[in-house]
Amino acid sequence: MLKRLCTIAFVILILPFSSPLWAAVEQKILLVGDSLGASYGVPSDKGWVALLNARLAQEGQPVKIVNASISGDTTAGGRARLQSLLQQEQPQWVLIELGGNDGLRGLNLKAMRDNLEAMVTMVREQGAQPALVGIKIPPNYGRKYRDRFEQVFVDISEQQNVPLLPFLLENVGGVGNYMQDDRIHPNTEAQPLIADNVWKFLQALMQDRVGAEPRG
Repeated sequence: MLKRLCTIAFVILILPFSSPLWAAVEQKILLVGDSLGASYGVPSDKGWVALLNARLAQEGQPVKIVNASISGDTTAGGRARLQSLLQQEQPQWVLIELGGNDGLRGLNLKAMRDNLEAMVTMVREQGAQPALVGIKIPPNYGRKYRDRFEQVFVDISEQQNVPLLPFLLENVGGVGNYMQDDRIHPNTEAQPLIADNVWKFLQALMQDRVGAEPRG
């Protein structure tokens, strides 16, 4: 009996370190986003979050992405609903994919920054790890506003020590074959590329957390 208990204890100790990416105990990633996170106009099983979850399962990674994205949402909307999502889902990580609609509507960038910073604080107070997913807006908004908009994500990342995926739609945004007719939302063909962008980000994000003790 003693030998069996020692064996079980040994397995428990080494399991979190044995995974090539993440701890053996299932991790939950909460995605709080807008239409890009919700894969607007794309079948639900073809969206990049669904593709990522399928890839994680196929590779035996004990990680699940919970998609709490709402089309049309802004940083203010995400801030207002985040606390209840944190309490409901109890995630280990939170991907904040918001700001695109703030930019498209020409909203105040200081308010956008305040909202994102407040969300980072809320996530940390809950005991989870925040990460930002950046986005870019079309060139017709003017270079000055575009630069200031993109800099918001960079500043928060650097000043708050938050991991940042600089551009969710890398190799997709602005590419005609990958965009819907509105020229804003990626089409079905683009979803695997977006999933790959986030996959690479998550690999780097989680690698340093291998063996970290999971939240209770």
